[in-house]
Amino acid sequence: MSDTLRLCVYCGSSMGLEPAYERVARALGQRLAAAGIGLVYGGGSVGLMGAVADGALAAEGEVIGIIPESLARAEVAHAGLTQLEVVPDMHTRKARMAALSHGFIALPGGIGTLEELFETWTWAQLGYHAKPIGLLDVDGFYQPLLQFLEHTLKQGFIRQSCRDLLYVEQDAPALLKRLQAAIGAGASGFDATPI
Repeated sequence: MSDTLRLCVYCGSSMGLEPAYERVARALGQRLAAAGIGLVYGGGSVGLMGAVADGALAAEGEVIGIIPESLARAEVAHAGLTQLEVVPDMHTRKARMAALSHGFIALPGGIGTLEELFETWTWAQLGYHAKPIGLLDVDGFYQPLLQFLEHTLKQGFIRQSCRDLLYVEQDAPALLKRLQAAIGAGASGFDATPI
């Protein structure tokens, strides 16, 4: 892995209905670039994926996209990235994104975003990596999910130590500060061996 600090951002390939989603995604990309943090993401030019990439590129940041061959057309692979890797499948995509990153952020998105978030979180719980995972709760988007997670905790299906692996903030500066502190404290390493 490069010496450049990089964060992987999971987010939707659509914009969603609230204008805040796009605004925050674009601003997050700009903020990452301004802080000298590289962006690793799904490689698309559409939706929130395109917005976060465009924000980082507009601020002259490093942007690495990883996209499967089958989605290169469907998600309209971004042509203006620092680096675009086309990989054979989703498993390779997720492993490659994780291997290139020092931490993770989930913005609003659909089932693909949730699947990526939960797989990365599961890997952390099982000890496959010790990289910090953040949830950017834009305009309360993730509140229903957080309530459900609290329910699973109370019902004994997850432990508090597992829940504590997920950092949740409502604004990007606070989340980035927590992730950078965790990375600086030695949260590193990733084994991409399939589970």
